[in-house]
Amino acid sequence: MVKRFLGLNQVVASNLRKLRQEIGISQEELAGKCGLHRTYVGAIERSERNITLQTLEKLAVSLGVSPLDLLKENSDV
Repeated sequence: MVKRFLGLNQVVASNLRKLRQEIGISQEELAGKCGLHRTYVGAIERSERNITLQTLEKLAVSLGVSPLDLLKENSDV
């Protein structure tokens, strides 16, 4: 059996959407907490953007998780 690896953009996108929905906030609310634009957060969740480590950290802090949690494939955060 061959394990398929997702790209990091897809992993971050999936984890970001999952965590945001779990805490029940909109993309707009998350963007406001991070100091980012709503459309930028949406583009990250669609894995259309390459984000910086600084942005990864802002998102993680706003969600109350470690930046590493956003990078783990199949994360159960």
